[in-house]
Amino acid sequence: MVINFTRDFIKDSKRLTVGQKEKLEQRLELFGKDQFDPVLNNHSLTGKYLGYRSINVTGDLRAIFKKNNEEIIFVSIDSHSNLYG
Repeated sequence: MVINFTRDFIKDSKRLTVGQKEKLEQRLELFGKDQFDPVLNNHSLTGKYLGYRSINVTGDLRAIFKKNNEEIIFVSIDSHSNLYG
């Protein structure tokens, strides 16, 4: 499995607080070991994100990704309300 990030994801992740960046790194490491670890709450999305999945980074911070064969592409990271509101 290969994990990649869109330019938007990288740009948005640079705006996170130091604590959020640390939590993101932890969650991505856990994701690399087990995509469906219960801590991640990996789940499919509907609506404008139909075909995408989301993991929890913090209580309110979500990372959205899409799986293409053996490639995972993280496309967005933001608060729950900004992403789905």
